[in-house]
Amino acid sequence: MEFLSKRVTEMAESETLAMTRIARELKAQGMDVISLSIGEPDFNTPEPIKEFAKQAIDENWSHYSPVPGYPELRKAIVEKLKRDNNLDYTMDQIIVSTGAKQSIANAVMVLINPGDEVIIPTPYWVSYKEIVKLAEGKSVFVRCGIENNFKVTPEQLEKAITPKTKLIMFSSPSNPTGMLYTKEELEGIAKVLERNPHVFVMADEIYEHINFEGKHQSLAQFSSIKDQVITINGVSKGYAMTGWRIGFMAAQASIAKACDKIQGQITSGTSSISQRAAIKAMEIDPATDNSIHEMRKTFMERRDIMFDLLKEIPNIHVNLPQGAFYFFPDVKYYYGKKHDKYDIKDGNDLCFYLLYEAQVALVPGSAFGDPDCIRLSYATSTDKLIEAVARIKKALEKLK
Repeated sequence: MEFLSKRVTEMAESETLAMTRIARELKAQGMDVISLSIGEPDFNTPEPIKEFAKQAIDENWSHYSPVPGYPELRKAIVEKLKRDNNLDYTMDQIIVSTGAKQSIANAVMVLINPGDEVIIPTPYWVSYKEIVKLAEGKSVFVRCGIENNFKVTPEQLEKAITPKTKLIMFSSPSNPTGMLYTKEELEGIAKVLERNPHVFVMADEIYEHINFEGKHQSLAQFSSIKDQVITINGVSKGYAMTGWRIGFMAAQASIAKACDKIQGQITSGTSSISQRAAIKAMEIDPATDNSIHEMRKTFMERRDIMFDLLKEIPNIHVNLPQGAFYFFPDVKYYYGKKHDKYDIKDGNDLCFYLLYEAQVALVPGSAFGDPDCIRLSYATSTDKLIEAVARIKKALEKLK
């Protein structure tokens, strides 16, 4: 379609959403597909949050909201950041958006000019590079393999930074790997940033509360580089509120003001009812709240069960995630294998083979910048996870 813009024709479809869509289509045709492709908690939003949203409807919170978010919500976010992360921000440094994805897009759009370099450690969340592409920036990928627990080192960052580098993008806990950075590892990154004050960092912390190692660590805790850090978070993962579409950023005031400006021209303020619900979410103390504790406990139990099962599959290399709800095993041993009509050349072929032969939906690692791996989400019931891994193992045994 020649009439479509270059920016959209060159943009890739989200491969996680694409695989989820195909799985749904096959389910609709009667196929018993177990989907491990989507990153969505299989929990419902906690009752106090839902009740607060219902109250907001009854109180007629149904009009346009301020572009950067209701003052009450931004105040609640400031207090949450202080309580949970020991970060000091003011309300004018907080922008509420329609999901963390929009917060990320806003940050990239206000910082990146054509040709600016953006360092993205691989593997990365699928949309990072496409958002950079939309802003006409240049993605510079730094490989962080399974042998290094998928984490970038200060030395790697130092080597990748040039005078054209404007931004670094990373997540912790990570999608797709489930790894997380320790305070000491983040301090090493902070020291690199101290030496490179022209570089900003987008720290994606959307999986903050799904952390199996203890207290979450934020890069912005290091005061010397705080103004270089754009912290991204939201309510989707930690509070089981994916459909409410609320994300937020905390950044220096000039960046926040610029994001307010661009958001005002594209979407304006996000859903009024969702924002009211998010106020209640921000008031929840994860250290004492039972709903967050139980969700994290359940994910950890599933992780441990799945890890033991995956280790029983020959010739895959899997590490133990410290957060989020993903495994990202190395499966390249199976590339070059065949079964029946299937010729497995890469991770994409392997995922489609497992979809049709095992009826399990996964996402190829190439979507995240690492073609040696595939991503499995364990955000579903334990019974389904056990059955899914059994199907995968049986299907892989057929490849010769």
